[in-house]
Amino acid sequence: MKLYIPNWLIILGGVGQIFTALIYPYIRHKVFDWYTDVKKLKPLNQEIAKTYGRYIQGLNFSFGLIALLLYPNLKEQTPLAIALTGLIAAYWVGKVITQIAYYPMYQIPQKRIFKIGSYGMNMLFVLFATVYTLLVIYNCIGFFNIN
Repeated sequence: MKLYIPNWLIILGGVGQIFTALIYPYIRHKVFDWYTDVKKLKPLNQEIAKTYGRYIQGLNFSFGLIALLLYPNLKEQTPLAIALTGLIAAYWVGKVITQIAYYPMYQIPQKRIFKIGSYGMNMLFVLFATVYTLLVIYNCIGFFNIN
């Protein structure tokens, strides 16, 4: 079985992941009015919520940086490449599943830019999930000599 994943696709995914990290504070503030809701929590819960927000932003940025700087290594078909691409794939597949399962029940503001942005972000999440899932498959095929 032959599978080809072009480097530009991995790089595009990396740029997209860094974009999601950079736009994340704007989305929380302008689209979801997140900080108003967080202020209603007890102080410790406020800090926990903010910490998880930073984790998400940091992971998105880090995964993007890895894709931009180490894209050849993500296709080495080694146990480490399988583990890393598997981790990132699980992260983004989980995000897509969460988007589908839970987010449709909530309303985003009805401004046109937010609607378009919502579709754009969802397309990016699907792109990330697809790219890394393909990388896991590619790495497993090579490592386990699956023909």
